[in-house]
Amino acid sequence: MFRRSILFFTATLLLTAFSAFAQPGRIEPGKYILGGINITGETTYNPQTIVTFTKLDKGQAINVPGEEISAAIKSLWKLGLFKDVDFYATRISGDSIFLELEVNELPKLNAARIQGVKKSKQEALIKETGLTKDKYVNENLITNTKYYIENKYKKDGYFNTKVAINVVEDSANTVNMVVNIDRGDKVRIHSITVNGNEKLSDAKVKKAMKKTKVKAFPNPLRIFSPSKFIEDKYKEDLANVVKKYKEKGYRDARVTSDTVTYDAKRNMVDIVLNIEEGRKYYFGEIKFLGNSVYTNQELASYVGLKKGDTYNGVLLNDRISETNPDAESLTNLYQNNGYLFSNINAVEVKTVNDTIDFEIRITEGPIAYYNKINVVGNDKTNDHVIYRQLMTRPGQKWNKEDVVNTIRELGTLGFFDAETIRPDVKNADPASGTVDIDWNVTERGSSQIELQGGYGGGGFIGTLGLSFNNFSLRNIFKKEAYDPLPMGDGQKLSLRAQGSTYFQTYSLSFSEPWLGGKKPIQFFTSFSYSRQFLYNYYTRDVDRSQSFTISSITMGLSKRLNEPDYNMRLSHSLTYQYYDLDNYNTGLFTFGNGTSRNFAYTAELTRENRGPSQIYPMYGALFSLSFRTTFPYSFVNGIDYAALKEQPEYKLRATAAGTSPTGQYIAAGDFLTDAGEPTADYRQAGVDDAKYDQKRFNWLEYYKIKFKADWYTKIYNKLVLRSLAEFGYMGAYNPDRGLVPFERFYLGGDGMANYALDGREVIQLRGYPNQSLSPIVEDRTSTQYGQQIGATVYNKFSLELRYPITLKQQASIYALTFAEAGASFANFQEYNPFALQRSAGFGLRVFMPAFGLLGIDFGYGFDPVPGYSQPNGWETHFIIGQQF
Repeated sequence: MFRRSILFFTATLLLTAFSAFAQPGRIEPGKYILGGINITGETTYNPQTIVTFTKLDKGQAINVPGEEISAAIKSLWKLGLFKDVDFYATRISGDSIFLELEVNELPKLNAARIQGVKKSKQEALIKETGLTKDKYVNENLITNTKYYIENKYKKDGYFNTKVAINVVEDSANTVNMVVNIDRGDKVRIHSITVNGNEKLSDAKVKKAMKKTKVKAFPNPLRIFSPSKFIEDKYKEDLANVVKKYKEKGYRDARVTSDTVTYDAKRNMVDIVLNIEEGRKYYFGEIKFLGNSVYTNQELASYVGLKKGDTYNGVLLNDRISETNPDAESLTNLYQNNGYLFSNINAVEVKTVNDTIDFEIRITEGPIAYYNKINVVGNDKTNDHVIYRQLMTRPGQKWNKEDVVNTIRELGTLGFFDAETIRPDVKNADPASGTVDIDWNVTERGSSQIELQGGYGGGGFIGTLGLSFNNFSLRNIFKKEAYDPLPMGDGQKLSLRAQGSTYFQTYSLSFSEPWLGGKKPIQFFTSFSYSRQFLYNYYTRDVDRSQSFTISSITMGLSKRLNEPDYNMRLSHSLTYQYYDLDNYNTGLFTFGNGTSRNFAYTAELTRENRGPSQIYPMYGALFSLSFRTTFPYSFVNGIDYAALKEQPEYKLRATAAGTSPTGQYIAAGDFLTDAGEPTADYRQAGVDDAKYDQKRFNWLEYYKIKFKADWYTKIYNKLVLRSLAEFGYMGAYNPDRGLVPFERFYLGGDGMANYALDGREVIQLRGYPNQSLSPIVEDRTSTQYGQQIGATVYNKFSLELRYPITLKQQASIYALTFAEAGASFANFQEYNPFALQRSAGFGLRVFMPAFGLLGIDFGYGFDPVPGYSQPNGWETHFIIGQQF
């Protein structure tokens, strides 16, 4: 056997010359039949696989030298798997030639390590550059990695970033990679000089450069426009300068030249702009061509520009072509009415002196109708749950607004990752006037568990809650549907238990968002039972002979309205509560024995268009107005509550013989004054509040009005400002009967009700202890002196700035800072909307599908709580499972 070299592959893909074949003892160039290929060298691939890569077949006619072998080498090289590729002739038999292919695989990456940046960013950078284990390492990978990292940091203002990559052999054909990053200091902007500008001042030109700012003394208002020099942002800002001129009527304005001078010593740049402003223009005639759906007058009114207005090319383009769903543009006007294939352009047709005439040329095209609507990616949620939320239905006219609103609707379900909901518009065919949409969704865990333990209210409190937000009641008797519970029909089932040594609360709730499956009518119901024993906060003793229980049931319906828009919802509910006090003399109520009943109707009107995610809304608002009322029993029961106090049975009487505060003898049954002294005239006796109130509050009588406005405004990128205003008022139908001690407002703290059993509504106001900002009884003759009795009117205002750390499917995390103010009052006569307790602070929220919302806030109260004179100071609040 002999081994003769046919060719050797180099980086330039040149074949070795075959002139030696013509010499004696050498292989003669010519045409041969390929007898076979033997694979040698260091490789983990199957030999037959490598032969397949060459695209050479046994029995094939090849030229030596020739294109067949050259093409085989190129094919192998393009795979990016080998560092050496060599062909040899090992034997010639007649007109057959046998070849040896020696290949050596590139080394694989064992591990990559990054130095020079924070540890928290190293892992993310490794993923971005694709430096994963077992990746083939070649010069191309090293060069691309170096180029990517340098440009990444240059975009962040590190203009002098240097990257050095060392590859160290680890074991047989594996290597480790060490990436050393030296970002250097950020390149700052020392000065910006503007020449040629007369119509716009230097300050206005520089203000138009939103991302290119001169280094100045630290300014808290400049946190989103720092003085880093980033070339891409600088180029954008040059266009913004021209855009600003066009907004002012200077159509021909341009930056004739710009110079960026780098000072290595100071690591700063100086920028010089030369501007040619040109003349100021005005709008002339604006004509519409090609429109048949809308009249010229309707389109002109929509554009909102008329002859004689200062030319504004930016505004004209926005009024015609802006595609933002909320924009009032002609493009959206047509696309929201079915004209998917419409095309609208503004054309300058004549310029006379400083006046420009325009033609707005419209190609309306045919109306497009939805054809096939598919949902992709739902492996748990049943199709009908998704399809009923879609506003894009087969046969309906195309409406871009419906597409955008469907994204929000799917996001509000809570079953999918809102960041990945995407409509894939396909097969748009003007000839047939149809379009298909594939709705792509990504399921996320919709069930939540609340497991909480902590010390509060003088003792240990434990909570266990389970919430199944995509429950299926119809499959509850199907064994195969349990995984771990039947899911997929969009219903919600919640169970919660909370307790300690002195109280227990149990609740069960269920809701069906589409009652009957035909219309978006939500049915909801809940049951709860709570019991609390008398607890001594000082000795921590529990007296189980004194208790307070409340049993409650609520049922209701909620319907989406079509007018004024589909974001409106009206709900109705009925609630029955039974309060039972057994020797529960705590001062919380005026009576310690007896019962009360609360049968109330609630109507609530809401409008919500927050989105696209309910966890982290970036736009939209929630407005709600609710009215809750009981039956006005005092209008029909014939009781004169003003005269009721004068009846002897409700006057204070001694229950046993004794001595008065002044030493007078008291017999059992004697009438007493408010001061506890005996009196023969019952009309001078004090009122037995407990007995009187038991009569008054046998059936609760009240009404409540509440209003809430919750706005979300995108400030910059994903930075969101949440603005909140709330108001609540509780009134009485009969002033002689008075206000009930239940159902009141308690302001302050984290907004979590904890174990309160008197039907109170707890309003969050961070920076103060829980429920600490409610009125207290200041009448020293009252049995409730010093007690918090809750408010009948309150208002609250809040500003919250949010920024996400991550909005991934596994967890959504965002930081926030807030400023809040609010106050509550015992009655409307004392109400002052400007007398507020104020606070500010910061916090963090973490939402995980399995556990719901977790958070912590640090708030500083600038004002004292009732009964104190010093500002409250810092408070820490833990948020678990609260609304977003």
